[in-house]
This record gives sequence, structure tokens and C-alpha cells, in this order.
Amino acid sequence: KLFFTDYGNAAKVERCDMDGMNRTWIVESKIEQPTALALDLINKYVYWVDIYLDSVEVVDYQGRKRHTIIKGRQIRHFCGLAVFENYLYTFNSDNLSVLQINRYNGTDVQPLARLDNAKEIRVHQKRAQTAVRSHACEVDPYGMPGGCSHICLLSSSYKARTCRCRTGFILGSDGRSCK
Repeated sequence: KLFFTDYGNAAKVERCDMDGMNRTWIVESKIEQPTALALDLINKYVYWVDIYLDSVEVVDYQGRKRHTIIKGRQIRHFCGLAVFENYLYTFNSDNLSVLQINRYNGTDVQPLARLDNAKEIRVHQKRAQTAVRSHACEVDPYGMPGGCSHICLLSSSYKARTCRCRTGFILGSDGRSCK
């Protein structure tokens, strides 16, 4: 799945398959300017920063179990969001600090370091990287991902795929080759 935020005409947090199909709103009310998004892949939670409402909130992948983690004026300066174990991590552009926030109660906020100019934050950890299993976009014997001549996108599961073409090409009737 792909998770993303939008604060155009109607602010929301959404998810869809990697090929853009099955687009679903998971948060569509009491949300104004969602800017940063982080996923808890193990427990299946979505966290986001709303810089207009000055809050960091969370829901499960279906948009249920919503609650506020932390609220306050400092939120409007948060850039990026990451989850690792019991904490959320963000960058405060006002005082140039990396912050650690307890994701269960929001009260334990600790500055960890100062950085001159960050816009995003990511945590990489071996346990969070899912084991690769065979999937529909694996390279075939001819070197084509999933049998697609240009781009292969996973669809509703790791066993399904959608072929797409680069700009200026159209997908052939076989659903795999680009012309």
C-alpha cells in the first residue's frame, strides 16, 4: 500500500495500492494541513503532523482508533516524522533540533541534536525491512520487471501487478508492452 496526505480543497490522509487503484480516504474530518506522515508497519498505524491544527495524531490503517499524540504551537514547525519503537522523531525547524516524542503519551519530548537545515527525517532498522518474497514485479528471464516493457507496479497484493509506460508511450493491447 501507498499512504499519502493531501490538503487541497479537502484535507485528508489516504491509501491506495501501489498502482494507484483502490484509493481510500482513511482520515477526512477534523484535519486541515497534514504535512508529514509516518507508518508503524508492525502494528499498522498511520501518524501525521497537522501544522494548522498544531497536532500529531494517529489512526489504524482503516482510519479507526484515532487519537491525538501531542498538541501545541511547536507542532507548526515540525518537518518530517518517523516511528521507531516507542518514539516518534521529528525535526523542529524553529530551533533546529531533532526531537524524540513518546508516541503513547506525548508528554516525554526530548531534543536529541541540532541540525542546521533538515526537511525530513527517517529511521532505518533491519527488523523493519520486510523479507523479500517472490512477487509479481520480479525480473523475468528477458530482464523485464514482471514481464512489463517499461514499469511494473504491484497491485492489490504482491502476486498482482499493473504495467505502465514512460511518458510519451501507450500501453499495448497485451497489457505489458509499450508503444
